[in-house]
Amino acid sequence: MARLSADTLKVHPDCDVTDCQFGKFVEIGRGSRLTHSDIGDYSYCDRYADIANANIGKFSNISSFVRIGATDHPLSCASLHHFMYRSDDYWDDATADEAWFEHRKSRRAIIGNDTWIGHNAQIKPGVSLGHGVVVASGAIVTKSVRPYTIVAGAPAKTLRQRQPDNIAERLMSLAWWDWSHEDIREALVDFRTLRAEEFLDKYEGQ
Repeated sequence: MARLSADTLKVHPDCDVTDCQFGKFVEIGRGSRLTHSDIGDYSYCDRYADIANANIGKFSNISSFVRIGATDHPLSCASLHHFMYRSDDYWDDATADEAWFEHRKSRRAIIGNDTWIGHNAQIKPGVSLGHGVVVASGAIVTKSVRPYTIVAGAPAKTLRQRQPDNIAERLMSLAWWDWSHEDIREALVDFRTLRAEEFLDKYEGQ
């Protein structure tokens, strides 16, 4: 019996999930916190991920202790403390600064399909990762990343291409991540054994 299902979200214990949408075959690791985010089909996060205000594509591999869309503070004001916007936590006659929270929600992090974000990496608000991107463990991504690029470091910089541009373009045109569950199963051996170019040669035009 398969462990994951198209019909049932797999959420491990001690998670905190608020205002999120989930696709099929999604798994959320123990102790993770997700808020105001959309998680695409087959994507998962490992233990203690913290994801806010993000659109996660399909087949995204999110390792343990990753933080995506870390919330920011008002740097240009006289103070940057919580009392500025979580004011109702401190005074009975004050209200929360809803405009500030809406501003935070608007700064979406966009994660493409078939991505891999390594352990303890951070993706800042407003950053986009293209399809096929790999983020090394511990990296802090402050700028958007081109498709099929591997980045590392703090701040993250390009390490190398995961696939050459012509292969990346062909993979994005093929968009295998939109195939049916049954078609992916049928091609499973080829996913396992063929290099990307060989896979494309076989499946393009089908």
